[in-house]
Amino acid sequence: MKNVTDRFLEYAKVDTQSQDDMENVPSTEKQRNLAEILVKELTEMGAENVRFSDHCYVYATIPSNSKKKLPSVGFVAHMDTSNALSGKDVKPRIIKNYDGGEIVLNKEQNIRMDANAYPILSLSKGKDLIVTDGTTLLGADDKAGVAEIMTMAETLLTHPEIEHGTIQIGFTPDEEVGRGVDFFDVEGFGADFAYTIDGGELGEIEYENFNAAAGKVQIQGVSIHPGSAKNKMVNALLLAMEFQSMLPVNENPMYTENYEGFYMLNALEGTVDSARAVYIIRDHDKAQFEAKKVRFLKIGDYLNEKYGAGTFKVEVKDSYYNMKEKVEPHMHLIDNAKRAMEQVGVTPVVVPIRGGTDGARLSYMGLPCPNLCAGGNNFHGRYEYVPIQSMEKIVEILLKIVEIYAEGDNSK
Repeated sequence: MKNVTDRFLEYAKVDTQSQDDMENVPSTEKQRNLAEILVKELTEMGAENVRFSDHCYVYATIPSNSKKKLPSVGFVAHMDTSNALSGKDVKPRIIKNYDGGEIVLNKEQNIRMDANAYPILSLSKGKDLIVTDGTTLLGADDKAGVAEIMTMAETLLTHPEIEHGTIQIGFTPDEEVGRGVDFFDVEGFGADFAYTIDGGELGEIEYENFNAAAGKVQIQGVSIHPGSAKNKMVNALLLAMEFQSMLPVNENPMYTENYEGFYMLNALEGTVDSARAVYIIRDHDKAQFEAKKVRFLKIGDYLNEKYGAGTFKVEVKDSYYNMKEKVEPHMHLIDNAKRAMEQVGVTPVVVPIRGGTDGARLSYMGLPCPNLCAGGNNFHGRYEYVPIQSMEKIVEILLKIVEIYAEGDNSK
Protein backbone atom coordinates (compact mmCIF):
# COMPACT_ATOMS: atom_id res chain seq x y z
CA MET A 1 0.00 0.00 0.00
CA LYS A 2 1.34 3.43 -0.95
CA ASN A 3 1.55 6.10 1.71
CA VAL A 4 0.22 9.60 1.13
CA THR A 5 3.70 11.08 0.64
CA ASP A 6 4.66 8.64 -2.12
CA ARG A 7 1.38 9.30 -3.88
CA PHE A 8 1.79 13.05 -3.69
CA LEU A 9 5.38 12.98 -4.96
CA GLU A 10 4.25 10.89 -7.93
CA TYR A 11 1.24 13.08 -8.76
CA ALA A 12 3.19 16.34 -8.36
CA LYS A 13 5.51 15.36 -11.21
CA VAL A 14 2.61 15.06 -13.68
CA ASP A 15 1.99 18.34 -15.49
CA THR A 16 -1.74 19.06 -15.24
CA GLN A 17 -1.96 22.83 -15.62
CA SER A 18 -5.31 24.04 -16.91
CA GLN A 19 -5.62 26.99 -19.28
CA ASP A 20 -7.92 30.03 -19.29
CA ASP A 21 -10.23 30.97 -22.15
CA MET A 22 -10.51 27.52 -23.64
CA GLU A 23 -13.88 26.19 -24.78
CA ASN A 24 -13.10 22.53 -24.19
CA VAL A 25 -13.22 20.66 -20.89
CA PRO A 26 -10.57 19.65 -20.09
CA SER A 27 -8.88 22.83 -21.18
CA THR A 28 -5.60 20.92 -21.58
CA GLU A 29 -5.28 17.32 -22.70
CA LYS A 30 -2.35 16.69 -20.35
CA GLN A 31 -4.77 16.57 -17.43
CA ARG A 32 -5.81 13.17 -18.74
CA ASN A 33 -2.38 11.79 -17.84
CA LEU A 34 -3.06 12.04 -14.11
CA ALA A 35 -6.65 10.91 -14.57
CA GLU A 36 -5.45 7.71 -16.24
CA ILE A 37 -3.04 7.05 -13.35
CA LEU A 38 -5.88 7.47 -10.84
CA VAL A 39 -8.22 5.20 -12.80
CA LYS A 40 -5.55 2.49 -12.90
CA GLU A 41 -4.82 2.79 -9.17
CA LEU A 42 -8.49 2.81 -8.17
CA THR A 43 -9.13 -0.28 -10.28
CA GLU A 44 -6.11 -2.11 -8.86
CA MET A 45 -7.02 -1.32 -5.26
CA GLY A 46 -10.49 -2.82 -5.77
CA ALA A 47 -12.78 0.19 -6.01
CA GLU A 48 -16.01 -0.40 -7.91
CA ASN A 49 -17.72 1.46 -10.73
CA VAL A 50 -14.45 3.16 -11.67
CA ARG A 51 -15.08 5.38 -14.68
CA PHE A 52 -13.32 8.06 -16.69
CA SER A 53 -15.60 10.45 -18.57
CA ASP A 54 -14.96 12.08 -21.93
CA HIS A 55 -14.52 15.41 -20.12
CA CYS A 56 -11.78 13.99 -17.84
CA TYR A 57 -13.77 13.34 -14.67
CA VAL A 58 -12.78 10.32 -12.60
CA TYR A 59 -15.40 8.61 -10.43
CA ALA A 60 -15.28 5.54 -8.20
CA THR A 61 -17.30 3.84 -5.49
CA ILE A 62 -16.34 2.04 -2.31
CA PRO A 63 -19.44 -0.02 -1.44
CA SER A 64 -20.85 -0.02 2.06
CA ASN A 65 -19.73 -2.83 4.33
CA SER A 66 -22.29 -1.99 7.01
CA LYS A 67 -25.62 -3.67 7.74
CA LYS A 68 -27.03 -0.29 8.72
CA LYS A 69 -28.71 2.09 6.32
CA LEU A 70 -26.13 4.84 6.06
CA PRO A 71 -25.79 7.98 3.92
CA SER A 72 -23.51 7.95 0.91
CA VAL A 73 -20.59 10.33 1.53
CA GLY A 74 -18.55 11.86 -1.29
CA PHE A 75 -14.98 13.13 -1.36
CA VAL A 76 -13.84 15.38 -4.22
CA ALA A 77 -10.53 16.97 -5.28
CA HIS A 78 -9.28 18.57 -8.48
CA MET A 79 -6.46 17.28 -10.63
CA ASP A 80 -5.43 20.47 -12.42
CA THR A 81 -2.99 23.05 -11.13
CA SER A 82 -2.86 26.82 -11.51
CA ASN A 83 -1.33 28.41 -14.59
CA ALA A 84 0.08 31.25 -12.46
CA LEU A 85 3.48 29.57 -12.65
CA SER A 86 4.80 26.60 -14.58
CA GLY A 87 3.73 23.16 -13.45
CA LYS A 88 6.03 21.36 -15.89
CA ASP A 89 9.06 19.41 -14.68
CA VAL A 90 8.15 19.86 -11.01
CA LYS A 91 11.02 18.66 -8.83
CA PRO A 92 9.66 18.19 -5.31
CA ARG A 93 12.07 17.54 -2.49
CA ILE A 94 11.71 16.85 1.21
CA ILE A 95 13.24 18.99 3.95
CA LYS A 96 13.41 16.77 7.02
CA ASN A 97 12.73 18.25 10.46
CA TYR A 98 12.49 21.88 9.32
CA ASP A 99 14.46 24.01 11.78
CA GLY A 100 12.42 27.21 11.37
CA GLY A 101 15.14 29.05 9.46
CA GLU A 102 15.70 30.03 5.87
CA ILE A 103 15.02 27.47 3.15
CA VAL A 104 17.20 27.68 0.05
CA LEU A 105 14.94 26.48 -2.74
CA ASN A 106 17.38 27.15 -5.54
CA LYS A 107 20.98 28.11 -4.81
CA GLU A 108 21.87 28.89 -8.42
CA GLN A 109 19.00 31.35 -8.82
CA ASN A 110 19.15 32.56 -5.20
CA ILE A 111 15.51 31.67 -4.50
CA ARG A 112 14.93 31.50 -0.75
CA MET A 113 12.01 31.31 1.65
CA ASP A 114 11.87 32.11 5.36
CA ALA A 115 9.40 32.74 8.14
CA ASN A 116 9.99 36.51 8.08
CA ALA A 117 8.42 36.74 4.64
CA TYR A 118 6.01 33.85 5.23
CA PRO A 119 5.13 33.77 8.96
CA ILE A 120 2.92 30.71 8.56
CA LEU A 121 6.13 28.71 7.99
CA SER A 122 6.84 28.98 11.72
CA LEU A 123 3.91 26.62 12.37
CA SER A 124 5.80 23.90 10.50
CA LYS A 125 8.95 23.91 12.62
CA GLY A 126 9.97 20.32 13.31
CA LYS A 127 7.91 18.94 10.44
CA ASP A 128 9.05 17.42 7.15
CA LEU A 129 8.26 19.81 4.31
CA ILE A 130 7.83 19.05 0.63
CA VAL A 131 8.97 22.08 -1.38
CA THR A 132 9.83 22.98 -4.97
CA ASP A 133 13.19 23.81 -6.52
CA GLY A 134 11.95 27.40 -6.85
CA THR A 135 11.33 27.26 -10.60
CA THR A 136 7.78 25.85 -10.60
CA LEU A 137 4.77 25.60 -8.36
CA LEU A 138 4.44 22.42 -6.33
CA GLY A 139 0.85 21.49 -7.09
CA ALA A 140 -0.30 20.76 -3.54
CA ASP A 141 -3.38 22.65 -4.71
CA ASP A 142 -4.87 20.18 -5.15
CA LYS A 143 -2.74 17.11 -5.62
CA ALA A 144 -2.36 16.92 -1.85
CA GLY A 145 -6.15 16.53 -1.71
CA VAL A 146 -6.04 13.89 -4.45
CA ALA A 147 -3.33 11.93 -2.62
CA GLU A 148 -5.20 12.11 0.69
CA ILE A 149 -8.44 10.82 -0.80
CA MET A 150 -6.64 8.03 -2.64
CA THR A 151 -4.84 6.97 0.53
CA MET A 152 -8.12 7.00 2.46
CA ALA A 153 -9.72 4.89 -0.27
CA GLU A 154 -7.01 2.25 -0.24
CA THR A 155 -7.07 2.14 3.56
CA LEU A 156 -10.81 1.39 3.55
CA LEU A 157 -10.46 -1.22 0.83
CA THR A 158 -7.60 -3.04 2.58
CA HIS A 159 -9.09 -2.82 6.08
CA PRO A 160 -12.62 -4.25 5.92
CA GLU A 161 -12.81 -4.07 9.71
CA ILE A 162 -13.39 -0.30 9.37
CA GLU A 163 -17.17 0.03 9.13
CA HIS A 164 -18.40 2.52 6.55
CA GLY A 165 -21.31 3.37 4.34
CA THR A 166 -21.02 3.88 0.60
CA ILE A 167 -18.15 6.20 -0.27
CA GLN A 168 -18.12 8.08 -3.56
CA ILE A 169 -14.89 9.50 -4.97
CA GLY A 170 -14.62 12.19 -7.62
CA PHE A 171 -11.68 13.94 -9.26
CA THR A 172 -12.28 16.95 -11.49
CA PRO A 173 -10.36 18.88 -14.17
CA ASP A 174 -10.24 22.64 -14.71
CA GLU A 175 -11.08 23.84 -11.19
CA GLU A 176 -8.40 26.50 -11.42
CA VAL A 177 -10.05 28.08 -14.45
CA GLY A 178 -13.54 28.01 -12.95
CA ARG A 179 -14.94 25.10 -14.96
CA GLY A 180 -14.30 22.24 -12.57
CA VAL A 181 -17.88 21.01 -12.36
CA ASP A 182 -19.24 22.08 -15.75
CA PHE A 183 -19.78 18.42 -16.62
CA PHE A 184 -19.80 16.85 -13.15
CA ASP A 185 -22.41 14.09 -13.01
CA VAL A 186 -24.04 14.84 -9.67
CA GLU A 187 -26.81 12.29 -10.12
CA GLY A 188 -24.43 9.58 -11.29
CA PHE A 189 -21.99 10.42 -8.50
CA GLY A 190 -24.59 9.14 -6.10
CA ALA A 191 -23.56 10.91 -2.89
CA ASP A 192 -26.04 12.43 -0.43
CA PHE A 193 -23.47 15.08 0.42
CA ALA A 194 -19.74 15.51 0.01
CA TYR A 195 -16.55 17.29 1.01
CA THR A 196 -13.99 18.88 -1.26
CA ILE A 197 -10.46 18.43 0.05
CA ASP A 198 -9.03 21.64 -1.38
CA GLY A 199 -8.19 23.94 1.53
CA GLY A 200 -4.97 25.09 3.10
CA GLU A 201 -3.56 24.81 6.62
CA LEU A 202 -4.32 21.71 8.70
CA GLY A 203 -7.53 22.20 10.68
CA GLU A 204 -9.35 24.49 8.26
CA ILE A 205 -13.06 23.92 7.63
CA GLU A 206 -14.76 26.19 5.13
CA TYR A 207 -18.38 26.59 4.15
CA GLU A 208 -18.40 30.26 3.18
CA ASN A 209 -16.75 31.43 -0.01
CA PHE A 210 -16.75 34.44 -2.27
CA ASN A 211 -19.47 35.24 -4.71
CA ALA A 212 -17.42 35.48 -7.88
CA ALA A 213 -17.61 37.06 -11.30
CA ALA A 214 -15.28 37.52 -14.25
CA GLY A 215 -14.98 40.99 -15.78
CA LYS A 216 -13.64 41.67 -19.26
CA VAL A 217 -12.85 45.11 -20.71
CA GLN A 218 -12.16 45.48 -24.42
CA ILE A 219 -10.88 48.90 -25.47
CA GLN A 220 -10.71 50.26 -29.00
CA GLY A 221 -8.17 53.04 -29.46
CA VAL A 222 -6.92 55.00 -32.45
CA SER A 223 -3.32 54.43 -33.52
CA ILE A 224 -1.47 57.07 -35.51
CA HIS A 225 2.15 58.11 -35.93
CA PRO A 226 3.16 59.95 -32.75
CA GLY A 227 4.57 62.79 -34.81
CA SER A 228 1.09 63.73 -35.97
CA ALA A 229 -0.91 62.39 -33.03
CA LYS A 230 -2.24 65.62 -31.51
CA ASN A 231 -6.03 65.45 -31.08
CA LYS A 232 -6.06 62.21 -33.08
CA MET A 233 -4.41 59.43 -31.12
CA VAL A 234 -6.49 57.50 -28.58
CA ASN A 235 -4.09 55.26 -26.65
CA ALA A 236 -5.98 52.12 -25.63
CA LEU A 237 -3.34 51.21 -23.05
CA LEU A 238 -3.78 54.56 -21.29
CA LEU A 239 -7.55 54.12 -21.36
CA ALA A 240 -7.11 50.73 -19.69
CA MET A 241 -5.09 52.45 -16.97
CA GLU A 242 -7.85 55.07 -16.60
CA PHE A 243 -10.46 52.34 -16.16
CA GLN A 244 -8.35 50.74 -13.43
CA SER A 245 -7.84 54.10 -11.70
CA MET A 246 -11.60 54.49 -11.30
CA LEU A 247 -11.93 51.34 -9.21
CA PRO A 248 -11.64 51.81 -5.42
CA VAL A 249 -7.96 51.71 -4.47
CA ASN A 250 -8.64 49.95 -1.17
CA GLU A 251 -10.69 47.20 -2.86
CA ASN A 252 -7.60 45.48 -4.19
CA PRO A 253 -6.60 41.99 -2.99
CA MET A 254 -3.36 43.30 -1.47
CA TYR A 255 -5.37 45.49 0.91
CA THR A 256 -8.16 43.07 1.87
CA GLU A 257 -8.67 40.15 4.26
CA ASN A 258 -11.33 38.00 5.95
CA TYR A 259 -14.74 38.90 4.48
CA GLU A 260 -13.55 41.93 2.47
CA GLY A 261 -14.14 41.72 -1.26
CA PHE A 262 -12.06 43.09 -4.12
CA TYR A 263 -11.51 43.78 -7.80
CA MET A 264 -8.36 42.21 -9.21
CA LEU A 265 -6.74 43.07 -12.53
CA ASN A 266 -5.69 39.60 -13.61
CA ALA A 267 -4.33 40.27 -17.09
CA LEU A 268 -3.64 43.27 -19.33
CA GLU A 269 -2.49 43.14 -22.92
CA GLY A 270 -2.64 45.37 -25.92
CA THR A 271 -1.23 48.16 -28.03
CA VAL A 272 -2.11 51.79 -28.74
CA ASP A 273 -4.79 50.54 -31.14
CA SER A 274 -6.56 48.10 -28.82
CA ALA A 275 -6.26 46.65 -25.35
CA ARG A 276 -7.89 44.00 -23.24
CA ALA A 277 -8.11 43.80 -19.46
CA VAL A 278 -9.34 40.77 -17.50
CA TYR A 279 -10.63 41.09 -13.93
CA ILE A 280 -11.98 38.92 -11.17
CA ILE A 281 -14.62 40.41 -8.88
CA ARG A 282 -15.20 38.94 -5.42
CA ASP A 283 -17.31 39.50 -2.29
CA HIS A 284 -18.80 37.28 0.40
CA ASP A 285 -21.81 39.55 0.84
CA LYS A 286 -24.34 39.13 -1.99
CA ALA A 287 -25.52 42.75 -1.92
CA GLN A 288 -21.98 44.11 -2.02
CA PHE A 289 -21.14 41.65 -4.78
CA GLU A 290 -24.00 42.97 -6.90
CA ALA A 291 -22.91 46.57 -6.17
CA LYS A 292 -19.36 45.79 -7.31
CA LYS A 293 -20.63 44.47 -10.63
CA VAL A 294 -22.82 47.54 -11.14
CA ARG A 295 -19.88 49.87 -10.45
CA PHE A 296 -17.69 47.95 -12.90
CA LEU A 297 -20.25 48.32 -15.69
CA LYS A 298 -20.98 51.96 -14.91
CA ILE A 299 -17.31 52.86 -15.28
CA GLY A 300 -17.51 51.53 -18.81
CA ASP A 301 -20.65 53.58 -19.48
CA TYR A 302 -19.00 56.74 -18.16
CA LEU A 303 -15.86 56.27 -20.24
CA ASN A 304 -17.92 55.59 -23.36
CA GLU A 305 -19.65 58.92 -22.80
CA LYS A 306 -16.24 60.55 -22.41
CA TYR A 307 -14.47 58.96 -25.37
CA GLY A 308 -17.33 57.93 -27.62
CA ALA A 309 -19.73 55.02 -27.82
CA GLY A 310 -18.02 51.73 -28.55
CA THR A 311 -14.65 52.70 -27.16
CA PHE A 312 -15.21 50.40 -24.18
CA LYS A 313 -16.91 47.04 -24.28
CA VAL A 314 -17.38 45.84 -20.70
CA GLU A 315 -18.77 42.43 -19.75
CA VAL A 316 -19.40 40.74 -16.41
CA LYS A 317 -20.19 37.06 -16.04
CA ASP A 318 -20.95 35.32 -12.76
CA SER A 319 -18.67 32.38 -11.91
CA TYR A 320 -19.99 30.93 -8.64
CA TYR A 321 -21.80 31.93 -5.45
CA ASN A 322 -21.34 31.69 -1.70
CA MET A 323 -22.17 28.12 -0.69
CA LYS A 324 -23.20 29.17 2.83
CA GLU A 325 -26.95 29.19 2.19
CA LYS A 326 -26.77 25.70 0.67
CA VAL A 327 -24.65 24.18 3.44
CA GLU A 328 -26.37 25.71 6.47
CA PRO A 329 -29.37 23.33 6.21
CA HIS A 330 -26.83 20.47 6.50
CA MET A 331 -24.67 21.64 9.39
CA HIS A 332 -23.94 18.03 10.35
CA LEU A 333 -21.25 18.29 7.67
CA ILE A 334 -19.46 20.96 9.66
CA ASP A 335 -20.20 19.47 13.09
CA ASN A 336 -18.91 16.03 12.08
CA ALA A 337 -15.80 17.47 10.46
CA LYS A 338 -15.05 19.33 13.70
CA ARG A 339 -15.65 16.20 15.71
CA ALA A 340 -13.38 14.15 13.45
CA MET A 341 -10.56 16.65 13.78
CA GLU A 342 -10.85 16.82 17.54
CA GLN A 343 -10.78 13.02 17.80
CA VAL A 344 -7.45 12.84 15.92
CA GLY A 345 -5.89 15.71 17.87
CA VAL A 346 -6.40 18.57 15.42
CA THR A 347 -7.93 21.90 16.44
CA PRO A 348 -10.67 22.77 13.93
CA VAL A 349 -10.85 26.35 12.66
CA VAL A 350 -13.87 27.47 10.65
CA VAL A 351 -12.76 30.19 8.24
CA PRO A 352 -14.24 31.84 5.13
CA ILE A 353 -12.61 30.91 1.84
CA ARG A 354 -11.04 33.88 0.13
CA GLY A 355 -11.62 32.12 -3.14
CA GLY A 356 -13.84 29.33 -4.37
CA THR A 357 -13.88 25.57 -4.75
CA ASP A 358 -15.71 23.02 -6.83
CA GLY A 359 -17.83 22.50 -3.72
CA ALA A 360 -19.38 25.96 -4.05
CA ARG A 361 -20.89 25.14 -7.43
CA LEU A 362 -21.67 21.55 -6.46
CA SER A 363 -23.68 22.90 -3.53
CA TYR A 364 -25.84 24.86 -5.97
CA MET A 365 -26.17 21.74 -8.14
CA GLY A 366 -27.85 19.89 -5.28
CA LEU A 367 -24.81 18.34 -3.59
CA PRO A 368 -24.04 20.12 -0.28
CA CYS A 369 -20.26 20.23 -0.27
CA PRO A 370 -18.14 22.23 2.22
CA ASN A 371 -14.36 22.33 1.94
CA LEU A 372 -11.69 20.78 4.18
CA CYS A 373 -7.97 21.42 4.48
CA ALA A 374 -5.51 19.71 2.14
CA GLY A 375 -2.52 20.86 4.20
CA GLY A 376 -0.49 23.05 1.86
CA ASN A 377 0.46 26.71 1.89
CA ASN A 378 1.59 29.48 -0.51
CA PHE A 379 -0.44 28.02 -3.36
CA HIS A 380 -0.01 29.16 -6.99
CA GLY A 381 3.65 30.07 -6.70
CA ARG A 382 7.25 28.98 -6.34
CA TYR A 383 7.13 29.17 -2.53
CA GLU A 384 4.41 26.53 -2.21
CA TYR A 385 4.99 23.76 0.32
CA VAL A 386 3.13 21.06 2.22
CA PRO A 387 4.13 19.36 5.50
CA ILE A 388 4.09 15.57 5.28
CA GLN A 389 2.64 15.30 8.77
CA SER A 390 -0.30 17.49 7.73
CA MET A 391 -1.15 15.21 4.82
CA GLU A 392 -0.91 12.16 7.06
CA LYS A 393 -3.19 13.76 9.63
CA ILE A 394 -5.74 14.72 6.97
CA VAL A 395 -5.96 11.07 5.89
CA GLU A 396 -6.79 10.30 9.53
CA ILE A 397 -9.45 13.04 9.51
CA LEU A 398 -11.11 11.65 6.38
CA LEU A 399 -11.16 8.14 7.82
CA LYS A 400 -12.62 9.47 11.06
CA ILE A 401 -15.38 11.32 9.17
CA VAL A 402 -16.25 8.02 7.47
CA GLU A 403 -16.36 6.29 10.86
CA ILE A 404 -18.56 8.99 12.36
CA TYR A 405 -21.13 8.65 9.60
CA ALA A 406 -20.98 4.88 10.05
CA GLU A 407 -22.19 5.32 13.62
CA GLY A 408 -25.56 6.28 12.17
CA ASP A 409 -27.91 9.21 12.74
CA ASN A 410 -25.12 11.74 12.06
CA SER A 411 -26.61 13.37 8.99
CA LYS A 412 -29.36 15.38 10.62
